[in-house]
Amino acid sequence: MGRSSTVGEREQRTPTRPGAGGALVWSLVNTAVARFGTVAIGIALARMLGPEEFGTFAVALVALMAVLSFNELGVSLAIVRWRTDPAEIAPTVATISTATSVLVAGAAMLGAPAFAGAMGSPEAAGLVQLLVLCVVVNGVVATPAALMQRAFRQDQRMLVDQVNVWLGAAVSLAMAATGSGAEALVVGRLVGAVVSGALFLRFSPLPLRFGFDPRCARRLLSFGLPLAGASVVVFLVGFLDQVVVGSVLGPVTLGHYVLAVNLASWPVLLFSQPLRSVAPALFARMQHDPEALGRSFGLVLRPVALVALPLCAVMAVTAPELVRFVYGEAWAGAAPALRWLAVLAGLRIFFELAYDHLVVRERSRALLRVQLLWVTLLVPAVWWGTRSHGVEGAAVGLLVAAAAASVPLYLAELARVGVRPAAVLSALAVPLAAAAVTAAAAGALVATVAPDLVALVLCGLLSSAVSALLVLRHRADLDVFRKVSP
Repeated sequence: MGRSSTVGEREQRTPTRPGAGGALVWSLVNTAVARFGTVAIGIALARMLGPEEFGTFAVALVALMAVLSFNELGVSLAIVRWRTDPAEIAPTVATISTATSVLVAGAAMLGAPAFAGAMGSPEAAGLVQLLVLCVVVNGVVATPAALMQRAFRQDQRMLVDQVNVWLGAAVSLAMAATGSGAEALVVGRLVGAVVSGALFLRFSPLPLRFGFDPRCARRLLSFGLPLAGASVVVFLVGFLDQVVVGSVLGPVTLGHYVLAVNLASWPVLLFSQPLRSVAPALFARMQHDPEALGRSFGLVLRPVALVALPLCAVMAVTAPELVRFVYGEAWAGAAPALRWLAVLAGLRIFFELAYDHLVVRERSRALLRVQLLWVTLLVPAVWWGTRSHGVEGAAVGLLVAAAAASVPLYLAELARVGVRPAAVLSALAVPLAAAAVTAAAAGALVATVAPDLVALVLCGLLSSAVSALLVLRHRADLDVFRKVSP
């Protein structure tokens, strides 16, 4: 059938296509390479620009993340979980995601001056207008990206992401060296998005085509709109604290807080993000066997928690030393927030995996309820914390809201689809114990060892050793990835 071949036919003709296990490995390598590369680049940019310019960019980034939370109305994820050939819905998905992204980007440009003023940084309005062009790119490539995820093509996704990261970073560094300030970060991100978008189109299992089937559209919107609503709330959960900090304390303090958020996101980006590239498709392949699907949640959760939770514990204990060594004394104000945000990072890994599992179980409305309650508690908690205790109070408020709202609600929703709380707690028992022991040992190290570099290296080696030994002991859990093929 030439270029019109379906995804299923292409999968049958390609025996070397990676399964879930191979896709996870590629995704882990992709994220690790990108993250460690951008860490070095981010350090250089933070030292070159300083808290004020970094805070101005953070204002524009918050606006971008807000729009990206709902720009394609959640329809692209339907491709990943579609039970039959996704070629029948791909043109409709492409039309919806592109059209809505263009409309949303236009509205964001019009509202940019008001948003920047409310964030205490009117000069950021132009940067917001430029950065939201990334939304249009995101809408166009949503369908190719979802098709690649469905096919477990994380090897090709790695190339796309690396081009995005390194090209964007090169542009930002070159512009920052000439004194461009926050604009350097915006232009670099936009250039990376455009070029990587072209690669998405090149690697797509199906050519990008636009069309509109009203019957498909109704099904897609019925599935996607609750997810889009949940994604908006997810944005509020992930960025409302930054909005509050920026509006209450100004862009300079926002720069410190965003730096703490970025540091705390390392465990999530290194472990949860690669997992989320694979987990929805993995869970979707088990829909025919609800019992196996229920068991798979704990089998996926435990190994990632074994690696991530000890790292989160070390980060929380060594926050002052980590900030001081990596970014310098000018950024020391980020350390108090980092302690609490590192603890929250451990919870986020559980939340995101639970979210993906419930999406496959078609519990999108339940997800919306979970997120709405979290935001309801988050707003007063973060506002009070910021007003009374600055950036540390904002981080504490965020953590308290997450623990009080999302933990019990996610456990309840998982129980409704056959994943009992006892099974979740069983999967987390060893990782939590390992995190507690690692935290105590790291505290002793930073109290007795100098300089900061030596203490941080020893703590990192300790965390890695604990995780490696425990993953080896529980390596049978990883069979869930090897047994699922495309």
